[in-house]
Amino acid sequence: MKNALVFQSDFGIADGAVSAMYGVAYSVDRSLQIFNLTHEIPQYNIWEASYRLIQTTVYWPKETVFVSVVDPGVGTNRKSVGVKTATGQYIITPDNGTLTHIKRMCGIVEAREIDETINRLPNSGASYTFHGRDIYAYTGARLASGVIGFEEVGPKIPIEEIIELPVIEAKKDKDLVAGTIDVLDVRFGSLWTNIPRKLFISLGISYGDKVEVSIKNNKREVYRNIMVYAKSFADVHVGETLVYVNSLDNLAVAINQGSFSRAYNIQTGTNWIISIRKAPRLVYE
Repeated sequence: MKNALVFQSDFGIADGAVSAMYGVAYSVDRSLQIFNLTHEIPQYNIWEASYRLIQTTVYWPKETVFVSVVDPGVGTNRKSVGVKTATGQYIITPDNGTLTHIKRMCGIVEAREIDETINRLPNSGASYTFHGRDIYAYTGARLASGVIGFEEVGPKIPIEEIIELPVIEAKKDKDLVAGTIDVLDVRFGSLWTNIPRKLFISLGISYGDKVEVSIKNNKREVYRNIMVYAKSFADVHVGETLVYVNSLDNLAVAINQGSFSRAYNIQTGTNWIISIRKAPRLVYE
């Protein structure tokens, strides 16, 4: 039985790049089942590519093969790798930080550098700008179809050598928790943080409590307000703000039926710091 092959990239679908990767995969095995994670990663945004993998990968069956191509360093000496996750999936990708969240939050049990003398689309050797088609789609399809086993991807490399992007850990400081805004819930404009639910509730906060939220871009505060810690969007009126627990069991901030990111011009990354504490009684009583 063939394993699923799941593609992710920053290519979009306005041209033929994604279709070309499909074509290469089907040329390996026409019976493959191919799916898309997303092709709407912002151009060159390795951080978001990493986040979308952790958001999705662990929910797929063991031996599913993911091909992630967000590769601003294509043509340089960055490695091409395949890894096996602690939950049993495979990821084929440039070693440029794309595996940051998988390595930290899921775990990698084995890593291999792709042997491009074997795992490269035939007659593509003169091209150095479309490794997504020529190396990653080709290798991913060969692995998913069973043409090669994982050991045939290439030689083993130490897991600790897999490149990670800089991360700022969420922390608790007396009466507040602080972390970073890692990514947006793109379609709805909610802010997804790296603050775990368990760390947050250690402040003694329960559903329905009012919390004070502060957001800084570097050291400049761009937002501060009081909102409800809600179980779901239905707990507040349309247009009201809320703090809730997202699908990764981390805290998120939103406007019910509105875009928090667009309303307050807030973006993502390690320079966007969010802190949350139980609102002082003087503020809301």
